[in-house]
Amino acid sequence: MERDYPLERVRNFGIVAHVDAGKTTTSERVLFYTGSQHKIGEVHEGDTTTDWMEQEKERGITITAAAITCFWAPSYKTDAERLKKEEKYRFNVIDTPGHIDFTVEVKRSLRVLDGAVVVFDGVAGVEPQSETNWRYAEEASVPRICFINKLDRTGASFERSYKTILDRLSKKAVRLQLPIGEEDNHEGIVDLLKMKAYYFEGNMGSNVVEKDIPENLLADATKFRAELVERIVEDDADLMNAYLEGKDIDISVLKETLRKAVIGNRIFPVMAGSALKNKGVQLVLDAVVDLLPSPLDIPPIVGTDPNSGEEVVRHASDSEPFSALAFKLQADPFVGQLTFFRVYSGTIESGSYIYNSTTGNKERLGRIVRLQADKREEVKKVFAGEIAAAVGLKEAKTSHTFCDENSPIILDQIKFPEPVISLRIEPKTKADQEKMGIALKRLSDEDPTFRIESDAETAETVIKGMGELHLEIIVDRMKREFGVEANVGKPQVAYKETILGEAEVDNKYVKQTGGKGQYGHVRIKIKPLPQYDPEEKVPKNAHREPGFEFIDAIKGGVIPQEFIPAVEKGVKEAMERGILAGYKMVDISVELNFGSYHDVDSSEIAYKIAASQAFQEAARKAKPVILEPVMKVEVVVPEKFMGDITGNLSGKRGQIEAMEDRGDLKDIRAQVPLSEMFGYVTNLRSMTEGRGSSTMEFDHYAVVPQNVATTIIEQRTGVKAA
Repeated sequence: MERDYPLERVRNFGIVAHVDAGKTTTSERVLFYTGSQHKIGEVHEGDTTTDWMEQEKERGITITAAAITCFWAPSYKTDAERLKKEEKYRFNVIDTPGHIDFTVEVKRSLRVLDGAVVVFDGVAGVEPQSETNWRYAEEASVPRICFINKLDRTGASFERSYKTILDRLSKKAVRLQLPIGEEDNHEGIVDLLKMKAYYFEGNMGSNVVEKDIPENLLADATKFRAELVERIVEDDADLMNAYLEGKDIDISVLKETLRKAVIGNRIFPVMAGSALKNKGVQLVLDAVVDLLPSPLDIPPIVGTDPNSGEEVVRHASDSEPFSALAFKLQADPFVGQLTFFRVYSGTIESGSYIYNSTTGNKERLGRIVRLQADKREEVKKVFAGEIAAAVGLKEAKTSHTFCDENSPIILDQIKFPEPVISLRIEPKTKADQEKMGIALKRLSDEDPTFRIESDAETAETVIKGMGELHLEIIVDRMKREFGVEANVGKPQVAYKETILGEAEVDNKYVKQTGGKGQYGHVRIKIKPLPQYDPEEKVPKNAHREPGFEFIDAIKGGVIPQEFIPAVEKGVKEAMERGILAGYKMVDISVELNFGSYHDVDSSEIAYKIAASQAFQEAARKAKPVILEPVMKVEVVVPEKFMGDITGNLSGKRGQIEAMEDRGDLKDIRAQVPLSEMFGYVTNLRSMTEGRGSSTMEFDHYAVVPQNVATTIIEQRTGVKAA
């Protein structure tokens, strides 16, 4: 079986945005215009292709990233040309969620995509989740096209939204288009490179009609084109010289130079339109073809040889050894577990064995499917640069690497944020108990930001996630997909503990019994660990992981080498238990610098206990504090409510950071502790007559004020502070 589309005509891209900016509506137009479906689904009618989960249809939001494969011939080709297969491009598109609680879906999708279309609301401009998505794209070095959507809405402004991109995201953004009219008068688009106007006529705007630019826009178009051309020629010294000499530069040369700048993340072109009113989406698809990279345009993937630890490079080629990254797991009611993977090099056939270099095990790859959101198309073979899903892999998890066993490679793992909120959950009946365990395991396999823990003291199950909505959806999915009825406690904040000072403690654990005794003696020094930075050089005698550093500074073998791991284990277990209120301790450096041993009585368990006791004593002396998650909160309200809202946020220990105008609304940005924000959406509605909206995203952990810490400790321990 041969590849049906050459690599240079493959585009792997995502559609990302803040909640309600119109991503899914844009995705539906993509499917319609590419001929993948003959009816456009609408979010408000609950019949979209990419929002296929029941919870998505009910809430009108995207929860899980949906993968779509479709084919596009650029709209500037003739009708006859567009029918030919050799003019078409294969699009592997991922429609990602916009709600902050499901941000993991964006992060992992951007890890395996080559480009992104970032959608903005033409009224609101850049919103909080737009900033988060942009940051993830920066981390993954993903080239981006900006699409200012919803320009048909009341209060829409292309220029104002464009300015928010420049101010809050990047000065590298530049207008590629202008809208013809806004709000009720939005009619079409001006292409500044071609200096032509485009209108969208016929069934659902399917016919793209080229006309001259309207007289009233000609001056603006001429001015902004000069700005665009200047930005493009800055990327090429020869072009710059030709431009300065007053030479006329051909559009094809400008386009090619712009493409290189976009792929190099030196320019982010900004486009305009209204997906709901069927204006501009085809031109965005043309820009995906013309400006976003194919798998051949991005740097080869770099990994590590698991045997030698050396760096290994894989190029996007069918002839190289097979390598792929699993980026998402999904429970499917019809076929079981689906493992989504991106192939970086080589090919893989259904029926063959797949080697998982992360676990070191092999599994038979029964079936491979390509996805049309919730529909499946079975394929026999997948090639380099493609995205597909494997059916029924038992051991695969998110971030696992699949490869050729004879040429092993481990690709960099996707790093996920820590959960900040927890719930106690218990099955309603004995029958639900067994089902709940299975359901929770399946759901945590799917979602790396969803964690399950068992409370050692109460034997209760605790689930942790990124927000109230995140956990609400998890509980809802347990009930619908797995038939589990459960009682749920109130949401709790995921506090942590740390130290602000240093301390050194010498501790002996000696136990004499009739027979063999126990002897362990350690001296440890603890101090705060600076914020974890994976690039930072770690001392030779230490190893570091997020939130913890262990330094073995034993000289002269005063503690035998075989007992050192037991000391580290004892420290880690004590950190898990906490000191003040039983929360896990983080950001601590522990140095083991002295001790002694007994030829007969020393044992691993003795050193583990000695280290655990030493750490607890040292931590109590080193100014222990409780840390709480602080959220980045953005509230948009009519001006008359602004005073009430800022006062309310300040009363919640919030720090107001900025206030801006957004049309006739006020945009308030603040940092507020998560513990103060439960039920805020409902309160905001009542304070603003239903006209206010808010978004909330985790920002950082901060030390809890003493009076709040006292209350937390009393609630957790049941002991009143002195």
